[in-house]
Amino acid sequence: MWRKFLRRLYIIKILHSAVKFVLSVLVLSAFVFIISRLAPGDPLYAYYGERVEKMSVEEQEQARTRLGLDEPIPVQYVRWLQGAVRGDFGISYQYKADVKEVIAARIGNTLLLGGLGFLLIFALALLLGLFCAWREGQAADRMICRIGTVTSCIPEFWLSLLLLLVFAVWLGWLPGSGAYSVGEEGNAADRAAHLILPLAVVVLGHLWYYAFQVRNRLLEEVRADYVLLARMKGLSGKQVLYRHCLRGALPSYLCMMAVALPHILGGTYVVETVFSYPGIGTLAYESARYQDYNLLMVVSLLTGALVIFCNMLARTVSERIDPRMRMRTIADGGEVRDL
Repeated sequence: MWRKFLRRLYIIKILHSAVKFVLSVLVLSAFVFIISRLAPGDPLYAYYGERVEKMSVEEQEQARTRLGLDEPIPVQYVRWLQGAVRGDFGISYQYKADVKEVIAARIGNTLLLGGLGFLLIFALALLLGLFCAWREGQAADRMICRIGTVTSCIPEFWLSLLLLLVFAVWLGWLPGSGAYSVGEEGNAADRAAHLILPLAVVVLGHLWYYAFQVRNRLLEEVRADYVLLARMKGLSGKQVLYRHCLRGALPSYLCMMAVALPHILGGTYVVETVFSYPGIGTLAYESARYQDYNLLMVVSLLTGALVIFCNMLARTVSERIDPRMRMRTIADGGEVRDL
């Protein structure tokens, strides 16, 4: 009986989270829709280009009517929302194609760059954090901390330009733009060469921040009372760090990974724009620049939904694998209860 009751509570919790997610995305869509319509610029330039300057006032009004831009903003939003519920997000003004097709052609490149960057950042952050915690206060730890602090303070766009200047312009070792050379879409080696510089910026821009978090979390565990007991049992410092402290820091590490996903994705967007890498980040920049409303809406919703989902996932993961987080949530009067 209790199991059925707890199962029902768990289902209610999932439904509650789903409703919050849907409402958050809905509010985000309304906010982005209104702000994009109020921004300066004319979306007709995205669709017709310079031909707009040769159109008469009547022709421009007719063009706006065909694109549905002549109605009040609330009416436009309701019409867009009705189409979005059916899976119809309209056409891209700039690319003259269905928005879903435009995004489908680019999203793979972003997933490749962002996915590889995410895996490398957290694999290296864990190793670097472990090494610095093991060598706390020694010369290697101090040197890595100083170098990491400097690299983490460098803006990603500036680091991208610096690497472009050195490795693409001066040395000519690596390509400076695009995801592959012309006609080499299926060439894995060519794709890898185009990934090196953007991937290096993504990793260097985020690595030390998370490595420093891992280092500090491990050092908190090292100073815990149970470590003294483990030392009294004869375990070496390295054994205590890897067997006990690392296990205690894993919940925070996993939570950090969930929260970091949208953060790293945002950095990927900046890198894509600088390197002219054909991904979602480039689409976001182009859609905002040319008032490509339909494309901007979908890109913004994808990014926003990912941020909302990752934040909710991080909270859920923390509460599930760390009992201290559940107790803290209850003490703070949170909505989540230990089921």
